[in-house]
Amino acid sequence: MAFKIPDEKLIEVRDASDIVEVIGEYVQLKKQGRQYGGLCPFHDEKSPSFSVSEEKQVYHCFGCGAGGNVFTFLQELEGWSFSKTVTHLAKRSQIDLPNLPAVAEEGKDSKSAKAMKAGHELAASTYHSILLLTEEGAPGRVYAEERLFSQDQLEHFRIGFALDQWGTLAQILENKGFNLEEMEASGLVAKRKTEGYYDLFRNRLMFPITDNSGNVIAFGGRIIGEGQPKYLNSPETPIFQKAKTLFHMHEARPSIRKKNKAFLFEGAFDVMAAWKAGLPNSVATLGTALSQDHARLLRRNTEDVVLCFDGDKAGREAVRKAIPILQEAGCNVQVGLLPEGYDPDDFIKQYGNQAFQKLVENDCLSVLSFRMHDAKQGKNMQNEGERLRYIEEMIQELAQLEQSVEREHYVRQLSEEFQLSIDVLYQEIQRKEQQVQKEAWKHQQPKVQAASQTKRRDQSSRPLAAHLKAEQLLLAYMLQDGEMIWRVSERLTNGFNHDEHQALYAYLLSFVSRSPKKGMKEFVESLEDMKLAKLAAYLLMQPLKEECTEDELNDYIVRIEDYPKWASIKEQQQAARLEQDPIRAAQKQMELIRLKKEMQSK
Repeated sequence: MAFKIPDEKLIEVRDASDIVEVIGEYVQLKKQGRQYGGLCPFHDEKSPSFSVSEEKQVYHCFGCGAGGNVFTFLQELEGWSFSKTVTHLAKRSQIDLPNLPAVAEEGKDSKSAKAMKAGHELAASTYHSILLLTEEGAPGRVYAEERLFSQDQLEHFRIGFALDQWGTLAQILENKGFNLEEMEASGLVAKRKTEGYYDLFRNRLMFPITDNSGNVIAFGGRIIGEGQPKYLNSPETPIFQKAKTLFHMHEARPSIRKKNKAFLFEGAFDVMAAWKAGLPNSVATLGTALSQDHARLLRRNTEDVVLCFDGDKAGREAVRKAIPILQEAGCNVQVGLLPEGYDPDDFIKQYGNQAFQKLVENDCLSVLSFRMHDAKQGKNMQNEGERLRYIEEMIQELAQLEQSVEREHYVRQLSEEFQLSIDVLYQEIQRKEQQVQKEAWKHQQPKVQAASQTKRRDQSSRPLAAHLKAEQLLLAYMLQDGEMIWRVSERLTNGFNHDEHQALYAYLLSFVSRSPKKGMKEFVESLEDMKLAKLAAYLLMQPLKEECTEDELNDYIVRIEDYPKWASIKEQQQAARLEQDPIRAAQKQMELIRLKKEMQSK
């Protein structure tokens, strides 16, 4: 049986959970007049269409239509039930809720995921305690000292040590009542060929991997001494997908947003070294190439991303692949390229923290500067043929630049480096542009007709009908001014024409009748239908005049109530056109003329 959280507790949790702060933990919000804007977390976009109202405590996306309050935001984004959402927000605001019995609606999968995360949390605490507090953890401490890990690093990253034994963690999990078959599915233990389970991680320095809420969902481990693989990450599990997870993202998020910049590294140890060097806004992929989900996660939190990869061939290849993915997500990309043969840890040890910060913050390369540097690798620039090939490649790159100032900067740089005329370079760039446009047109031509038809369909459906616009405006006024509810209900005799508008109107009348002292925040929370909650949020975000005059109100009412009559006239017109008897057709036309005159005389 579902458990009802007391109304007074719901109100306390809602009032303590500012929607801008909660959504700000997931989306980089910027003040835009009286509201806040950002990239919508519910669909892919480059230009922000997501809006949050601090005053009204609602959000709405003008791109995909998502909308609601602080509760519906977490329900939709995290896939949580209402009770879990309230529990999460209560914990966030340090509000005590009554003991909730097991909630059946969470379902088997959710319970399993919860158990997996609890198992990982126990494993993280176990590994950390072994490293810091036990004699058996000495090999891990020695290795940590050799790598010059500070105490602050050990604590911040909760670094631990997995003993060189087969069953330590498995035994602890079993003693604590965890289902080992479930723990196997979570990537903590593996099943023996005979019977029982053994630890997946052994004799490794361990670092937990967290999700966007800070829950431990996986581990990375570095072997101590000889052995393969040197680095081992948890396998893909129901709670851990490498293509959707960035190491240290939860911990780095506040700093990323504050600085509006993220440093992206190739591995967890790079992040730990960068953090020690004074770059708390550092994250890393986890043994996989940068994905679109990674890029979208970064873009929701910052505009600027600096790629901090090794300067060797593999590192440059990774940068080449990452740049378009990040740019497609709308990120401004720069490259902090390390000298070949160095990773961040090695560089910091040899040159120090300040030199590393200077390299990745002040001396980082623009995308084109990186491509110029990258294109020279493996070429003999003293050889005329290879030198001309390089210049041709750079002209191709310059032809794709959209910013005139940026283009001129690099044209002058190329001109000075190879003593070439600026006019000649611009002529070649123009030639390349024409080639690209011609090729693009050739590929797009078969799609032009279909696209044109689609555009015409979109344009024909874009304007909102007058009666629908009137219905939305009246609902918006009613949601923002309680007096309007009664002004409308006294004049509107047949209700609204649009089903969702009528449903919201009916819910609103019922709500104010039952709870006259409650406000619109409580009304939005009371809407169990997600479509109606989105509609209410959208209407609450509409800019309105301070007051709806009597003339405007009457005009809206007339538009709404006349619509069915005009619709009937259109149907009769169609019937008259199809009438084969000329006398009856003439009679119908005369009746239609009379009805139109009657409607227009109002």
